[in-house]
Amino acid sequence: MTTKASNKIIATKRLTHRPENGSVIAASVSKSIKQYLKDLNGETPGNVYNMVLVEMEKPLLEEVMRHVENNQTHAAALLGINRNTLRKKLKTYGLD
Repeated sequence: MTTKASNKIIATKRLTHRPENGSVIAASVSKSIKQYLKDLNGETPGNVYNMVLVEMEKPLLEEVMRHVENNQTHAAALLGINRNTLRKKLKTYGLD
């Protein structure tokens, strides 16, 4: 592990302990969902839960991989998932 990658993981761990950081993400998601539902204009949506998860997961993986300079071990640790699970998700989104 490079020192630069180590420092990024440590900095990321520090960020997770600040409660105000989650509010920015939650506010962004809330705003996007409100707009999506408004844009439906009376149409009945289907499977919104899975749609939101898919829409969020790819950019999350992209940014985390960029943050840890494509180190899958560090990315899996940062995300709190198994490295094999990360590999499957990267493959699913064509990020491998």
